Amino acid sequence: MTEQPEIVFENITAKEQRWLARAVKDETFGGALLLIAALAAIVVANSGLGDLYWQVLHTKVGIGALSLEMSVAHWVSDGLLAIFFLVAGLELKHEFVHGSLSKPSQALVPIVAAIAGMTFPAIIFVSLLAGDSEALAGWAIPIATDIAFALAVLAVAGRSLPNELRAFLLTVAVVDDLGAISIIAVFYSDTINQQMLLLTVGLLAVYALLQKLNITNWYLLVPLGLVIWWTTYQSGIHATVAGVMIALLTRNKLKVNESLSPAERAEIKIRPISVAIVVPLFAFVAAGVDLRSIGFSQTVSSNIAIGIILALAIGKPVGIFGATYLVTKLTRASLNPTLRWSDVFAIGLLAGIGFTVSLLITELSFGSADALLVEAKVGVLAASALSALLAVIMLQVRARRTITS
Repeated sequence: MTEQPEIVFENITAKEQRWLARAVKDETFGGALLLIAALAAIVVANSGLGDLYWQVLHTKVGIGALSLEMSVAHWVSDGLLAIFFLVAGLELKHEFVHGSLSKPSQALVPIVAAIAGMTFPAIIFVSLLAGDSEALAGWAIPIATDIAFALAVLAVAGRSLPNELRAFLLTVAVVDDLGAISIIAVFYSDTINQQMLLLTVGLLAVYALLQKLNITNWYLLVPLGLVIWWTTYQSGIHATVAGVMIALLTRNKLKVNESLSPAERAEIKIRPISVAIVVPLFAFVAAGVDLRSIGFSQTVSSNIAIGIILALAIGKPVGIFGATYLVTKLTRASLNPTLRWSDVFAIGLLAGIGFTVSLLITELSFGSADALLVEAKVGVLAASALSALLAVIMLQVRARRTITS
C-alpha cells in the first residue's frame, strides 16, 4: 500500500480558523499601534522634546522593600514586556495542544523553518562582524520575528493569501519567540542567585498544581504570577522569561462543562492589554534613537547596522524558504497544491521584521555602549522596514497575477 504524502500547510480546521482570525485581528491592530508608537519615538527623540524624553526614560523608580530599583525604560522592558511574552507563550501552548505543533508530522516544517530562520541570520551577522568582539555581543539581535508587525503587513498586503500561510507565519513567529526567550535566559541573564531560582521553580510548581486542581481564580493567580516575576528577576534570569514559563504551565485542554480552557480565557483577556498597551509602549521606549549629532546615513551604513539589515532581510527568508523546500525534498512532505513557493518566500520576508524582540536583545547586548546601541537600533528599524517593503511588493505582484489569471 502506497503511503500518502504529508501536505505542507495542510488545510486548517474551522475551529483553528476562528482562533486564527481572532489572533490575526488583534495582532494586526497591535501592529498598527506599534508602528505609530515607533515613529512617534523617533520624532520625539530628535525634536526639542528629546532631552525630556531621555530624562524620563532614565528616571529611576524603585520599590525599596522589594529590592527593585530600575529606570522607567527598564520597568517597561523587564516588567511590562513580560506580559507580551506571556501572550506569546499562550500562543505557543495553543500551537502545541491544538495547532500546527500538535501533530509531529505537521510540526516538523514550522519547527525546522523557525530554527533555520534563527540560525541563518545569526550566521550572517557573525560572519560579517567577525573580529569585532564588542559588536558580536549582538549576535542574537536578528533571530526574532515580530508577530504583530508581520501580521499587520500581511493583513494589509496579503489579503488573498490562504489562512494556512497566516497560521504558518504565526507558528514560526511563536517558535522564534521561544528560541529568543531561551537565548535571553541563557546568554543575557546576570549572575544566577540559586536560592531565588529554586524559589521560582517552587512557585511555578505551585502554579502548575493549581492548574491541575482547576483552581483558576484570578485573585489567586495574578498575585502568584507577580511573585514569580519578582523571584525570576531577583534570580538573575531576565524577568520576561517568567511570562513564558507561566504560559506554558497554563492548562489549555477543556474539562467537563468548560467552554474555554484557562489558557484560552487568559489569552482573550490579556492579549488586548499586550497589543494595545504593552507593545506600543515598549516601541515608544525602545525605538527612540537620537540622530541629531550622528545622522541617519552615517548610522545606517555602520558595520553593525549593515550586518543586522542583511541578516534579517536576507537570512530570514533564505533560512525559512530553504528549510521548507528541503523538507519537501528529503521527506514525504509536499507543498499544498493551492500554494506557490513564492508565497513561502513572501512569508520568509515578513519574518524578517524583527522589531520588538530584536530591540529588546539590542538593549540587552549594548545597554552601556551608546554608539553601538544607536547603530543596532537603526539596523533593526531599517531591516524591519526593508523586509516589510519587499514582502509588500511580492504580495502585491501575487495579487495582480491572481486577478489576471
